[in-house]
Amino acid sequence: MTGCASGADAPARGASGAPAAAPAPEAPKAPDKAARAAAAYREWGLKPLPAPPAPPRTKPARRTVGGPVPVISEIPTKDRVVFITIDDGAEKDPEFLRMMRELDVPVTLFLTDSAIRTDYGYFKPFAALGHGIANHTLTHPNLRTLGRAAQRQEICGQQTRLAEEYGTTPRLFRPPYGNWNEDTRAAAGECGVDAIVLWRESMQITNMQYQRGDKRLHPGDIILAHFRGPSELKGTTMTEMTANLLRHIQEQGFTVARLEDYV
Repeated sequence: MTGCASGADAPARGASGAPAAAPAPEAPKAPDKAARAAAAYREWGLKPLPAPPAPPRTKPARRTVGGPVPVISEIPTKDRVVFITIDDGAEKDPEFLRMMRELDVPVTLFLTDSAIRTDYGYFKPFAALGHGIANHTLTHPNLRTLGRAAQRQEICGQQTRLAEEYGTTPRLFRPPYGNWNEDTRAAAGECGVDAIVLWRESMQITNMQYQRGDKRLHPGDIILAHFRGPSELKGTTMTEMTANLLRHIQEQGFTVARLEDYV
């Protein structure tokens, strides 16, 4: 009599009687967002920054309807956040774009036509990633030396150029060198600007310069940096300077928020 396999010795069979296929091995799980962020920060020699709090329901520094354009160096907030702003656009380092894409740190770029007119395209990925695009005049003059009409041309002209290139008219404006007067404020308002943005700290190569005597960050501080390369930074790259800035922010117990969410 021919024997039959049974029990543990019998191969598993499907409904058709054919042997059932072995279960497929589980696909490896993709790393979650936190793990990917940690890996990106490690690549740049950094520890991940805490996520910023949810944006306030009411922007604390927004221009009031019919009111003058506010001039701000900080945002009134108790959140332990600061804001990174980067001026002019002279240096166009592809590694800095990669750094900002991988670290997902919000920055606002105050761009000058004379510094970027040959390569507006470099900054389009920043806009696509959600970074703020803001106005820093056409030719970077000391506005206090110009009359109101000339100031208006500098500001409105760059509003138009940035809107043409990036599809959105900027809401924020920074006067070159931080120099402004009431003609600047009036001209900015005529050009559709919501705020004139100055700063509380400026990033150098490895250290920050503080305006306050206690030499530390405060909630809501606006930090100034510049698009600079090794020739201006004594051999340091834009990415190295930015990594130094992020370390200063983290060491003082702060994280980075998006300026446009508060103003």
